[in-house]
Amino acid sequence: MYVPATLAQPATALSPLVIAANNATPSQQIPPHTSLSALRAELNVLEGHTTSIAGKLTARTAGLRPSSVTPAGSATPVSAPASTSASTPVTATLHRAGVAGQEVQLQALGAHGWRTLAHTRTGANGRFRLRYLPRETTSEQVRLRFAGDAEDLPAHRRLGDLNVYRLAEASWYGGGGELACGGALTSATMGVANKTLPCGARVTLRYDGRTVNVAVIDRGPYVAGREFDLTEATKRALGFGGVGEVWSTR
Repeated sequence: MYVPATLAQPATALSPLVIAANNATPSQQIPPHTSLSALRAELNVLEGHTTSIAGKLTARTAGLRPSSVTPAGSATPVSAPASTSASTPVTATLHRAGVAGQEVQLQALGAHGWRTLAHTRTGANGRFRLRYLPRETTSEQVRLRFAGDAEDLPAHRRLGDLNVYRLAEASWYGGGGELACGGALTSATMGVANKTLPCGARVTLRYDGRTVNVAVIDRGPYVAGREFDLTEATKRALGFGGVGEVWSTR
């Protein structure tokens, strides 16, 4: 007897899975960002004296929410509690901590880029102290630098100018008249007179905690033992007296 074959019932279509946009794995983290801070920096020193910079290296990391896998037609992610919506944005919890055992460099900017002057390593809490003994008078930009590693991104922080001085005998002059390097002297003219430095050469002077950076604009002084004649305006800016010692980078 012929028995017709029973047709197979069509298979029930499986609900497609929709991957939510915030699909970070539980262990995924935003790459840590490091930062350098200078807690104290002595950038004005006499030659033969050590400069010191104290600071801290910290890292900031952010933990992300776990991934969400949501079946079509369902408002509840499979991997999240029922109260969590797939549309909930990723949130991050910031963690900031000192980075221990890392090298921090003190660098100066020269004609061929940055060069390293000194280096040290951070302590258990990320703090460090750099010491550097300059060998000559100078005025140059310096920064702190952390090169980074497999886990931490690099970082740097500009500190300003490192000024290394020597003692120089100075006096001041005023009035009017023509300047040897061009122009006329007035009570508002900033600059110094020197017998040997080229016209226009910049020199940083420091006196009683005040600092100015001025150009050589005239010739003099012609008194034995004196190296600089400060204009009246330069004298006022430094709070300088009549005759005495100033700190000079040239």
